[in-house]
Amino acid sequence: MSARMHLSPAHHAHPRTPGAEHFTLAAELLALLGDRTRLSLMHALTAGEADVSTLTGACGAARPAVSQHLARLRLAGLVTTRKEGRRVVYALTDGHLRRLVNEALNAADHRLTERVGGKDTSS
Repeated sequence: MSARMHLSPAHHAHPRTPGAEHFTLAAELLALLGDRTRLSLMHALTAGEADVSTLTGACGAARPAVSQHLARLRLAGLVTTRKEGRRVVYALTDGHLRRLVNEALNAADHRLTERVGGKDTSS
């Protein structure tokens, strides 16, 4: 199976009709990813484990802000931590998150490509 996966076409969508709880949890997940810094941190973690210093450099935010965002992601169960000496190393909890982040960025790339190509219909 390829390391770079795409969201399934509609015929491979969720196998059953999602209930209210599914929609609530999905909305909470998307809200967490709706923050630019958190999305950037999650993207950095798609490449593998990283510590706060590495993640601070990757997303360009101040270290205290990165730590706060990582704490929210950890409390939400989106990232895990492990100690390596005095360092705390972060990782995504599962491949679904990796695919979700990649698909969100692919959709953004597609929209930006359309704009550059003169197909922007937003005006």
